Amino acid sequence: MQEYFSVLAEQTVASIPNIFTALIIFLVSLYVAKWLGNLVKRVLLSRNTASGVTHLLADILRWTIIIFGVITALQRFFNVTAFLAGLGILGFTIGFALQSITQNFVSGIILLVQQPFTVGDEISVIGFEGIVLQINLRTTELQTLDGRIIILPNAEVLAHPIVNYTRAHRRRVDLPMAVSNAKNPENIRAALLDAMKDVPGYVAAPAPVVTFTNFGVAKIELLASFWVDMSLTTIHLAKDAALLGVKKTFVARKLSVPSPIAKVKE
Repeated sequence: MQEYFSVLAEQTVASIPNIFTALIIFLVSLYVAKWLGNLVKRVLLSRNTASGVTHLLADILRWTIIIFGVITALQRFFNVTAFLAGLGILGFTIGFALQSITQNFVSGIILLVQQPFTVGDEISVIGFEGIVLQINLRTTELQTLDGRIIILPNAEVLAHPIVNYTRAHRRRVDLPMAVSNAKNPENIRAALLDAMKDVPGYVAAPAPVVTFTNFGVAKIELLASFWVDMSLTTIHLAKDAALLGVKKTFVARKLSVPSPIAKVKE
C-alpha cells in the first residue's frame, strides 16, 4: 500500500507542469474568447447589424475558441484525437437522429445572418401572412392579421419563397368591381380614379389604373388598382377606405354604385 501511494505521489508531482500548462491554456482561451467576442460585437453594431445576429456570431466565436482551448489543454494528458474520433461516430449517430432539429438550427442561423426579414416586418411565407414576432434559432413566430400565433420551423421558412411587404414599402390594392351599363364608361373611370386619391396612404406613383375587363349585357366589369404606403396604413384599411370613397363619389355624381368583389393581389 505504501508503495502504491509513493508511485501515486510521484505521478502527481510529474503531472504538475502539465496541469499548470493546461490551466494556463484554458484561462488564456477564456480571455481571448471574451476579448474577440466583444470586438466582434462592437464592429458589427457599428455597422448597424441586427442585435440578434451580433450576439449569435459573437457567441459562436466565443464557444469555438473555448472548445479549441479545452481540446488543446486536454492534449497535455492524453491523445485527444482518438477520443474525438469516438465522439465523431457518436455525434454522427445523434445528428442523424436529430436531423430535423439540426436543419432548423442551421436555417435559423442563416435567417439571422441573411435577414430576409426582421422582427416587426409583415411577411407572407408557406401560406401564412402576418407580423414577425420572434426569430429564434429553431423557429420563427408570426402573428397573423386575425390574431393567430403561428410557429414555423426555420427549415420550412428558408425552403419556401418569402414575400416581405414591409421592405417593399408600397403595396398594390386591386378592387374588382361590377357596375350597371352606363352611356359613358369614362365617367366611371374618372370617378374611381378620384375616389382612390382620397385613400389614406395613397401614393401617386405608380399611378392608379382603372381597366375595363368585360362588357356584359347588364353590367360592366372592371379592375381598379392603386398603390399605398405600408408605413402609413394597412392593406385592409386601404381597401375599406377605397370602397367607402367609391360609394361616396358615385353617390355625389349620381352614378350607379358598383358592387365590389374586393381582393388583394401581390
